Amino acid sequence: MDKIAKAFENKKANIGYIVAGYPNLDYTKELINRLDESVLDILELGVAYSDPLADGKVIFDASFEAVQNGVNTDDVFNMLRECKTSKCLVFLIYYNLIYSYGLEKFAKTAKECGISGLVVPDLPYEESSELFEICNKFGISLIPLISVTSEHRLNKLLEKSSGFIYAVGSIGVTGGKQTPINRLKNMVADIKKATNLPVAVGFGIRTNDDVRLTKSYADGAIIGTAIVKEAKNLSVSELLNFIKTLFKD
Repeated sequence: MDKIAKAFENKKANIGYIVAGYPNLDYTKELINRLDESVLDILELGVAYSDPLADGKVIFDASFEAVQNGVNTDDVFNMLRECKTSKCLVFLIYYNLIYSYGLEKFAKTAKECGISGLVVPDLPYEESSELFEICNKFGISLIPLISVTSEHRLNKLLEKSSGFIYAVGSIGVTGGKQTPINRLKNMVADIKKATNLPVAVGFGIRTNDDVRLTKSYADGAIIGTAIVKEAKNLSVSELLNFIKTLFKD
């Protein structure tokens, strides 16, 4: 069983997001090396990019700081080579970084470094065929983002999807106001009718109450902004404790 499937096996998945290299690469490496003691089932690693269009201010600022500190894709790969965890790692990465690296080279290196899936916010369905095929070749899931504004294209989007479905819980950028709960529940229900892949909800989830509510109708909850915001001021041990409070049952 692959790591993504295992993360959702007989449970609702806890999914966290951090920016790789924020506040620095040593911090990220320590966090990944201690993931096995955390409540997270999946960790999304954001690869710093100068124009992260899907990100709100907190994640945008963190990504910008990592870029300013010189963190690039090769630095992230080199760091991952020094990490060991049984937990699932997924990249959230903008397509230009993959394209400039070389699609096949990127996928091959990502697989070698323990990455199980890719979330590519700026890659439209119509342009995803090549990356989808290359990801399949290397056993990497291409995880789609589906929102209430793209649900009408659901069946098309699912044609090039694997791993799990990332249901976008707000219209706009990360950290924004969540879509009305009934509309979200209906969207998740529609997705689940159309695919056997698990559905996790992210964007707009900040608190333990949000996590509990999300898990009542979805297969997993994703928190990014709240975790990134605290990473600046907390030690890795303190951040792991904070994450535990967010996802406690």
